[in-house]
Amino acid sequence: MFGWEFPPHIAGGLGTACYGMTRGLARNNVDVTFVVPHAYGDEDQRFLKIVNASDVETRFVSTDGSSEDIMKKISFIHIDSNMVPYISPEEYESYHDEYLKSGQKTWSSTDVWQQRYTFSGKYGANLMEEVARYAMVAAQVAKDLEGQFDVIHAHDWLTYYAGIAAKRVSGKPLVVHMHATEYDRSGENVNREVYAIEHAGMHAADRVIAVSNLTRNIVINRYGVPADRVVTVHNAVRFAEKETAVPERQVKDKIITFLGRITYQKGPDYFVEAAAKVLKRVPDVRFVMAGSGDMMNHVIRRVARLGIADRFHFTGFLRGEDVHKMFQLSDVYVMPSVSEPFGISPLEAMRSNVPVIISKQSGVAEVLDYAIKVDYWDVEALADAMYALIKYPALSSMFASKGLKEVTNLKWNDAAAKIKTVYESAIQESEKQKK
Repeated sequence: MFGWEFPPHIAGGLGTACYGMTRGLARNNVDVTFVVPHAYGDEDQRFLKIVNASDVETRFVSTDGSSEDIMKKISFIHIDSNMVPYISPEEYESYHDEYLKSGQKTWSSTDVWQQRYTFSGKYGANLMEEVARYAMVAAQVAKDLEGQFDVIHAHDWLTYYAGIAAKRVSGKPLVVHMHATEYDRSGENVNREVYAIEHAGMHAADRVIAVSNLTRNIVINRYGVPADRVVTVHNAVRFAEKETAVPERQVKDKIITFLGRITYQKGPDYFVEAAAKVLKRVPDVRFVMAGSGDMMNHVIRRVARLGIADRFHFTGFLRGEDVHKMFQLSDVYVMPSVSEPFGISPLEAMRSNVPVIISKQSGVAEVLDYAIKVDYWDVEALADAMYALIKYPALSSMFASKGLKEVTNLKWNDAAAKIKTVYESAIQESEKQKK
C-alpha cells in the first residue's frame, strides 16, 4: 500500500482513513506493508527501513490484547522524500525554497540513495519530481518484496505513478483509491499535470475505489474510467475503547466549530459569512476555525471587516488529542465544503456527541440521515441551521443522540471487508488476463 501520511504525522483526513483502513484490513486477515514518504527533517531518512507499527502512538488502544495481533499484520517502509501532502504543485515551489533556506541537508549524487537505487537522490525542485522519485523507489520496493504481496493499493494522485511502477515490475494487480479528484481541489481550473497523473493511474488500475458515489460519478464521467471498474467504499470512523474526560469549558457561550484545511475546497468563507448573520441574532456565540491553509489571511481579513473578530478564534492546525478535545468543547460542528469527496470530520464530531451541519456537496451526506444538510453556497440556510441548533436544545439533543447511534454503525471493519472483496476481484481478473 502506497500512501503519503500516517498517524501520528498527519496533515489531513487521508492519514486518519489509512489508519482505520489498515487496522480493518488486518482484522479481515489481510497483511499490509505500508510505504510512506518521510520528510520530517529531524530524522535520518537516507535509507530504507521497516518500522513496527506498535511504535505509533495513538489513543485508540485496545484493552483486549487484540491490537498486538492486528499490528503484527502491518509493517511500514519509510521512504525518504520531500513529498508534501495537501499542497498544489504551484505551492510546492515556495515550500521547496523555504526548505532550502532552512539549511537542512539536500542529498548529493554520491548519497546512499544513488548507491541503493541508482538514481539521483536530490530533493525535487518541484512536486512532479518528487512524484517521479517516489515511483522509482516504489519500483525497487516491489522488486525487493517480490513474492511477498498479491496486490498493490495506491492512495490519491501523489502515489499513482508509484503504483504503476510497482505493477510493471511485479505484474501484480493495481487498485487505486480516489479520495479527492483535482476537480474537488480546484473546481474547473484543474492543474493539467495532476489531472494527467490521475487519469493515467485510474486507467492503469485493475480497480478504482471511490470514497463516495459523488466521487465515483466524477471518475466515470470526467476521467472516462469504465463503470464496472469503479467501486464505492464509504469511509468509516473509529471509536476509542476508553473515553477521555471532557475538558473544562472556560466560557458559557455556545461554540460553533469549523475544523479542516482553510482552502477553497472546504468553504471557510461561507462559514464566516453565516457566522456574521448568526451573531446579529445571538451575540453570545463563539466561532472556532481550526486549521491552516492558503485562505487563512483572506478569512482573517474578512472576519475583521465584518466586525466579528472578538467572536472568532483561530487555533491553527490541530492534531491527535487536540482534535478530539475541540469536538468535545463544541456545541455544533460545521463542514460547508464546496466539493467534499467524503469528509471524515463530521463522523468524528458525531462520535463526540456533537450535532453537525454538512454541505449537500459532500460524499458523507450519502451515509448520514441525522445531519443537517445545506447547499454550501446557501449562507442563509447555513446560518438558520446554526441558529436552530444553539437556540433549541431539544433539536440539538435529538441530532446529537441519533447521530451518535448512526455513526456507531459505520465501522472500518465493514469497509475493509468491501476493500478485501475489491482486492480479490482484481486478482481474479489479473490471473484471467495472464492466461
